[in-house]
Amino acid sequence: MMNIALPDTAGRLSDYTLTGQPIAAAKLGKNPARTVYSAAHVVADPFTANDPSGRATVDWEKTMEFRRYLAGLGLGIAEAMDTAQRGMGLDWPGALELIRRTREELPDALVANGCGTDHLDPATVTSLDAVRRAYLEQAEAIQKLGGRLILMASRTLVRVAKGPEDYVKIYSEVLSACDEPVILHWLGDMFDPQLAGYWGSADFDPAMQTALAVIGENTAKVDGIKISLLDKEKEIRMRRRLPAGVKMYTGDDFNYPELIEGDEEGFSHALLGIFDPLAPAAAYAVERLGAGDNAGFRATLDPTVPLARLIFRAPTQYYKTGVVFLAWLNGFQDHFIMLNGAQAMRPLPYFVDLFRHADQCGLLRDPELAVERMKKLLALYGA
Repeated sequence: MMNIALPDTAGRLSDYTLTGQPIAAAKLGKNPARTVYSAAHVVADPFTANDPSGRATVDWEKTMEFRRYLAGLGLGIAEAMDTAQRGMGLDWPGALELIRRTREELPDALVANGCGTDHLDPATVTSLDAVRRAYLEQAEAIQKLGGRLILMASRTLVRVAKGPEDYVKIYSEVLSACDEPVILHWLGDMFDPQLAGYWGSADFDPAMQTALAVIGENTAKVDGIKISLLDKEKEIRMRRRLPAGVKMYTGDDFNYPELIEGDEEGFSHALLGIFDPLAPAAAYAVERLGAGDNAGFRATLDPTVPLARLIFRAPTQYYKTGVVFLAWLNGFQDHFIMLNGAQAMRPLPYFVDLFRHADQCGLLRDPELAVERMKKLLALYGA
């Protein structure tokens, strides 16, 4: 048994004994029971001379190594999304370079790429046409690489749109220029406060009506929609109203097991930031689901929900700190440094709790390494 002394919020140390067993290895086949995308993080270059507040410097070798790991599990990759600190450290040129590298290194993997308007300064834009042109600029650049699209929610659109009709207009014009069906992305303001009031309303039902109108008018161009509202009832209500053939991709990092399993009226596919640290559990669980073992699916994922709720606790936009912390514990990178200095956005007790939860879920793939690294973090804090 392995032990480590962990501090409480007063700095008092007590022994913790690791008990978890790493999750069994599994790889999803070509036709899994659910389409599963992991929104993947990026690895910062810790040796850059750039200030954290300046231009991001990515460790491309380690970043690509993690994507090869995800693809090796049979998982799809949601590339250059908010989990990759898009708009919170990673700018559009960096995102396009990330998309290009993933496309070149993993040409046969299931990859969908974030397409947005984040090269605009929302404070300086006054016209819908500028938003349309920005979306089309990114869409053209990604499609030129042969990449498929996730149309990300736009901070600029929410500022300049005067009502629901402006959303329908912009999305319809952008979708008409897309080569293949895309995934729409409804990101709640708990993930990005600048997206409050998206689809032209602060209330869910009218906002949903607008999103459904966009889908209904462009069904042939929409593969599905990902909603990240952390409210399972809202997701289920919308899921039941989608046109035939349009997928619901859960972005609910609090309720994913039951949403993916589904009910007698349908189920959700997955496009989740939590499936970055939970990648082996996601692959194993969905493989069990495909084998008809619903109990095994739930037995794998249900115990991970407390960990996910901790990672994504408010302020939710800082969940990337927990994702990268676990990547460091698990040896996917040699340091715990993030773009924009985001490793500093959570307190020490958060990391202590994450360590415990990850162990108990079987998500520390090398417990000895994880203990060694956790001790280094504790020493940095003077524990």
